[in-house]
Amino acid sequence: MTLKRAGLSVAFFLGSLSAAPAAKPVTDDFVNDTIKQKLAADSLVKGGNIEVDVKAGVVTLKGKVQESKQKDKAERIAKKVSGVKSVVNEIKIEKP
Repeated sequence: MTLKRAGLSVAFFLGSLSAAPAAKPVTDDFVNDTIKQKLAADSLVKGGNIEVDVKAGVVTLKGKVQESKQKDKAERIAKKVSGVKSVVNEIKIEKP
């Protein structure tokens, strides 16, 4: 292979790498749905009545739970979701 052909092959290869599609940005709806699913699947938080609102990546959790560890766990779950910028935890603890 000539040097000129090798150079063209490398240039084509490098150009094809940059042409890969960019990852889609995470939407607030996706974040909202993901958090709700994770809260419902968690054995500690599942029994809580928690509302999720997401605006521009800022998650607000509202509702009532019976124990502080449920409130804390709900916040930890929300913070781990991709696209979450911050979490405002307004969950109230209400003993039965």
